[in-house]
Amino acid sequence: MPALTRRNLFRGAIGGGVLGAAGLLAVPQLVHAANGLPLKVVNNTGKSSDQIWVHVVGTNLATGKMGHIKADGNFAEIALSDNTATGYTNYGIRLSELNSLPLATLSGRVYISIGEQLKFKVVGTPSGYGLQYPAGWVTSDPSYNIVHDFMEFTNNDAGMFCNTTMVDMFGLPMFVTLTGTRTQSIAQFKDGARAKIFEALRKQSGFEKLVQGNLRVIAPGHGIESGIFSSTYLDGNVSARWSQYSSQTMNLTANNQQYTGKIEGSNFVFRQNGAVKATFAKPTTKDVFFCNGALVSPNDGVSGPIAAILAAGLNRGVLSQTTQPVTNPAQFYPGTTVNHYSRVIHENTVDGKAYGFAYDDVCEQASYIQDNAPTGVTLTLQPF
Repeated sequence: MPALTRRNLFRGAIGGGVLGAAGLLAVPQLVHAANGLPLKVVNNTGKSSDQIWVHVVGTNLATGKMGHIKADGNFAEIALSDNTATGYTNYGIRLSELNSLPLATLSGRVYISIGEQLKFKVVGTPSGYGLQYPAGWVTSDPSYNIVHDFMEFTNNDAGMFCNTTMVDMFGLPMFVTLTGTRTQSIAQFKDGARAKIFEALRKQSGFEKLVQGNLRVIAPGHGIESGIFSSTYLDGNVSARWSQYSSQTMNLTANNQQYTGKIEGSNFVFRQNGAVKATFAKPTTKDVFFCNGALVSPNDGVSGPIAAILAAGLNRGVLSQTTQPVTNPAQFYPGTTVNHYSRVIHENTVDGKAYGFAYDDVCEQASYIQDNAPTGVTLTLQPF
C-alpha cells in the first residue's frame, strides 16, 4: 500500500475553518484492529500538566460523522448542544487527568494548548453539522491568543498514518513516536528550537512579521492573506524559471515515470514520448507557498506528482536544476529568495524532517510517519 501523505490525509484542509469528511481519505480495512489504539501524550515542556490541554477531534471512519474523543475514551459525535454559554465547546482534557486515550477509527487531529482549552465551535452546514477548528494565523480567531499546535492522523485497519505539521504555523516543539512493527520517531526538535526558530525568522528580511509575538510563527502563504508578507516575493524566481525553460528542457521523474518539460507559449508543458501529459500555468507566489492554484495536485498519478515536484523545487529554490526532483537536501534553500520559513524549521529538527509546506513530502523530507500494525502512538511535548 502506498504511503498516505498529508496531501491525501487532509487534502483541502490546509485553509482551516470547517473540516468535513469529504476532505479525508477512507482506506480499505486490511491489517490491524484500529479501534482503541492507545495515544499517550508525554509532557517534557517543564510546565505543569494541569496547564496543558489535549483535544482529539476528527471524522469517525466507521460512521463518517465528525466528533471528539472524551476523557473516558469514547468517541462522541458533534452536536450543536456541545456549544456552551460561551459559544464554544469543552472538548479539552487536562493532561494531568490523562494517562492514555484510546483512538477510534478516526481521521483527525490531536491539538495541544497551553493555559486554557481551545475554542472549537459546532456549526450548521448544508450537509449537516461541521466543526470549526482554531486558525492561529487569523488574528480574529477566538483561539488566537492561546499557544497551541497539533498533529494530524488517520487511524484505521490499514494502520496509523500521522504527521506533525508546520504547513499553517509553528507553535510548539513536539514529535511523534509509533510502536508496532518497529519503534520509530520522526522530526524531534533540537534543544531550544522554538526560541531559535522565532529569532531566526525575526532576523530574516521579509519574514519578521510572520512571528506573532511569543504565540507562533505563521506560514508565508497565510502572511500574504493577512497582508504582512509580500505577495510577489517569489515572482522573480518563477519568471526566471519560465524564461530558463523556454530554451532548456527539464527532465523530470514522477511516480516512476519520466517526462520532459518546456515552456510552450505561457505554460509549462510536460510530455512523454511526445504526448502532452500535464500543463501548468505560471504560478503566483501564493500558489507556490500554498502548493495550490496553478500548482494544485489532483490525485491522478500524473499531473499531481509533477505539480508537487514543481512546487517543492520553487519553495526549496532548486528548480533551476534541469533534472528534477533534486534529492540532496544539502542543496536545498540556496540564496536569499527561498522559503526561509521552511528552511529554518528544517534546520531545527534533529533528522532534518519537517512539514514546512504542503509538498514537503517530495523526496521524503516531511515529518510523516506510519506503521501498518501499530500498538501505540506517543506525542512528546518538548521543552520551550
